[in-house]
Amino acid sequence: MTGDVKLLSRMRTVLRIRHCSRATEEAYTGWVRRFVHFHGLRHPAEMGAPEVAAFLGHLAEERKVSAATQTQALAALLFLYRRVLEREIGWVEALRAKAPVRLPVVLSRENARAVLGVLEGDKCLVGQLLYGSGLRLMECLRLRVQDLDHERGEIRIRRGKGAKDRVTMLPALAAEALRLQLARVEALHVRDRAQGVRVWLPDAFARKSSMAAQAITWQWLFPASRALTDRAGVRWRLHLHPSAVQRAVAEAGRVSGVGQRVTCHAFRHSFATHLLEDGYDIRTVQELLGHRNVATTMIYTHVLNRGGLGVRSPLDRR
Repeated sequence: MTGDVKLLSRMRTVLRIRHCSRATEEAYTGWVRRFVHFHGLRHPAEMGAPEVAAFLGHLAEERKVSAATQTQALAALLFLYRRVLEREIGWVEALRAKAPVRLPVVLSRENARAVLGVLEGDKCLVGQLLYGSGLRLMECLRLRVQDLDHERGEIRIRRGKGAKDRVTMLPALAAEALRLQLARVEALHVRDRAQGVRVWLPDAFARKSSMAAQAITWQWLFPASRALTDRAGVRWRLHLHPSAVQRAVAEAGRVSGVGQRVTCHAFRHSFATHLLEDGYDIRTVQELLGHRNVATTMIYTHVLNRGGLGVRSPLDRR
């Protein structure tokens, strides 16, 4: 068990050196832990491709996991062997599962407004930015006050998926709600300063700029309601937890009676689809979404409300 702990510690170090996200760190170390326990606590250095194949087979055949989950497990184990143990394990790449191609769930404009109409407070504003700006949930929750440019009508997303920065639009309809939210953030910041609560800052920035945590510009746009205390007794203010928003959106979908399962990501899908419906260039939509490849954005052309690929059915011709 001691070797298991040391291995996971080494893996976390390598992940952090490569600036992987906290979510990736937790997911990858979790898969390595399951892999080791599946093989009776044997050290991965003593195993190889056959053991990886057996574990992936167990996930697919007995655990009935999705192709995406199996692919994530394989990615974690490949990272372990290549980056941490520094060895190749050969043909295991052939075991990569082929994920089914599924069309994204898209809300109609009326249904999107209906769900937003049920949401309240900061959850409603988060929903407005997911739909009105095309943000991913974590991109939205990690926004700082300084990321809003009201004069230019822009939102700057820092270190989005793939560690890329990008700019998207700031919806005019959300301006009043944002003004009220910023007033609440400023009031909370005044209380936090008086009580010694610090805002979490990225990487080593807290050491480089000791005054940054005192500035309103670095405060979360959607701060958590409670501050956390670490082992050293320091109190920290983190952003709103994603599960709180996910639960609120799912419940709003049920209450609104839209007749389909509503998720936070459905707002982003709807943003892209509705822009394409309005005639915006797909390259523009690609930039707003932050897709590396335009092929990823092309999937939204298949769910436009204009029939299959915008083609008119011969049955409808007179």
